[in-house]
Amino acid sequence: MLNVITPTQFKTIPWKNGMGKTTELAINDGGTLASFTWRLSMASVIEDGVFSDFSGYHRQLILVAGNGLNLQHDHNKIDTLAKPLDMASFDGACSTVGNLHGDPITDFNVITAKDKFQARVDTYRDPQQVILPKAQWCFIYSLTDDVTITVLDTLVTTILPHGHLGQISQQCSANYTVSGQQLIIVSLNNLA
Repeated sequence: MLNVITPTQFKTIPWKNGMGKTTELAINDGGTLASFTWRLSMASVIEDGVFSDFSGYHRQLILVAGNGLNLQHDHNKIDTLAKPLDMASFDGACSTVGNLHGDPITDFNVITAKDKFQARVDTYRDPQQVILPKAQWCFIYSLTDDVTITVLDTLVTTILPHGHLGQISQQCSANYTVSGQQLIIVSLNNLA
């Protein structure tokens, strides 16, 4: 079943560390910032600083706009995100500091409870037709263009406007293809 989440349904909430605001695109049923199993969000980073502590969670962060960002984890490993759709994957318990390459950036975040959910994040810069993987949940987001989502069993198509989030529950038997570019596709599976 396909659900289109519009920008008017997104929620703006403070960062966990209070140093900024995030736009929450989707969260598990009953989830809150204090307790969730999975969450998708976007945030603007306007200055260098420490990222929120998400001990017990895994984070995947994708650059979606701006000149870039370095993420230094535990005063050691550095992830460099230089162009849109570059991605970093790291433990939410890391002491992570973000250093901008210049102007502010916007990032897309996938945060999952390590013992409950596993996330696979795929990004596609060029025009693609992608068959969605089998997963409990799939999410589709395009940075620049509208996306065509097709149900293969029926050939019914839906246009997902860019900036909207497509949410698909694949607990049914239908197969889906996604056609578009500048795409982020998130697949979530329960580990239980």
